[in-house]
Amino acid sequence: MSLETVLVWIVVGGIAGLLADSLVKSVSLGLVAAIVVGILGAFVGGWLFGVMKISIGGGILGQIVVAFVGAVVLLLLVGAIRRRR
Repeated sequence: MSLETVLVWIVVGGIAGLLADSLVKSVSLGLVAAIVVGILGAFVGGWLFGVMKISIGGGILGQIVVAFVGAVVLLLLVGAIRRRR
């Protein structure tokens, strides 16, 4: 894994996490947490899109869309868990 790959993950995760954080108002995050949620959301989104056999296409824009969808799902789950407590 190269430094460039890690930087792309951080950038894509940051963009996706910030977009998801602005959409899902029930869970507010800071910058670092938004990046982490975006990176984790990329894994969740990649898994969901794979299970549903949806292909967005290549490139950074496709990666951001997949990570954004995964981050929104992740934030909705976190919000639901917080409300139950």
